[in-house]
Amino acid sequence: MQKKLHIKKGDIVKVNTGEYKGQQGRVLDIDRKKSRAIVEGVNMVSKHTKPSADTPQGGIIKKEAGVHISNLNPIDPTSGDATRIGRKLNEKNKLVRYSKKSGEEIK
Repeated sequence: MQKKLHIKKGDIVKVNTGEYKGQQGRVLDIDRKKSRAIVEGVNMVSKHTKPSADTPQGGIIKKEAGVHISNLNPIDPTSGDATRIGRKLNEKNKLVRYSKKSGEEIK
């Protein structure tokens, strides 16, 4: 069984701590086994690549590396600030995520 996480692919998140503290970005991918997320524009690393069909030039490519999920907080839809996540049943008896700060449902 997979872990239930407080963030999903496509969420806009804020980094809590570390070198990229305060930066915001969209979640591009999530690795549930390692509890890491790849966030757009955060934790950029240099990757040395050999020439291939995809990159005929080869060389050094900048790309995003994973950030641990515990260091990320979703952005509140109303205030635009970092918030914690809760889960509750909506009127259609479906479990939805909501912002603990404003009570607003997070899509």
